[in-house]
Amino acid sequence: MGFMKQLNVRSVAHIAAPEDVRIRPYGVTDRERLVRMSGRLSGASLYTRFFSGTPRIPDYYVATMDRLDHWDREALVALADGEMVGIAEYVRDVRVPCRAELAVLVADPWQRRGLGSRLVGYLTQLAARRGITEFGADVILGNRDALLFVRHGWPAARSRTEEGAAHFHLPLPPPRPAARS
Repeated sequence: MGFMKQLNVRSVAHIAAPEDVRIRPYGVTDRERLVRMSGRLSGASLYTRFFSGTPRIPDYYVATMDRLDHWDREALVALADGEMVGIAEYVRDVRVPCRAELAVLVADPWQRRGLGSRLVGYLTQLAARRGITEFGADVILGNRDALLFVRHGWPAARSRTEEGAAHFHLPLPPPRPAARS
């Protein structure tokens, strides 16, 4: 795997506590933050998200994020000290509008700290309020952390395997009624 870069976690600046992370929708000012996030991603993390050996977040993906409509395609970002450390998105299936594909990317120093779970939790609430009842998710079979996350969050989830990835159907909980004042 000569194309994979190694991330030296010790060279990464101060890592805030998970409660110091701000989560909000991806916005028009986030393009450069997303590009800079590449510096906090190992080749392995990029491979498991984009299913290819890429040295950085692909330009096509950055351009796609500029075209979010915040309904059929939504993304939430996690910011620590003003920098992007995570992003979770869904893209609604045009043929089956109650389904959407889910994807998550968390900077290496922030992995295994609950950030992906928080992003997916908030994204799930938004999706359910917008009529989405199921997420689809493709996970490379070697991505044990993501497989464990799915099994923990959706214990009854079933998957089918093809081309080295598991494709999951993840039912969303029904939306909670809004609190009355």
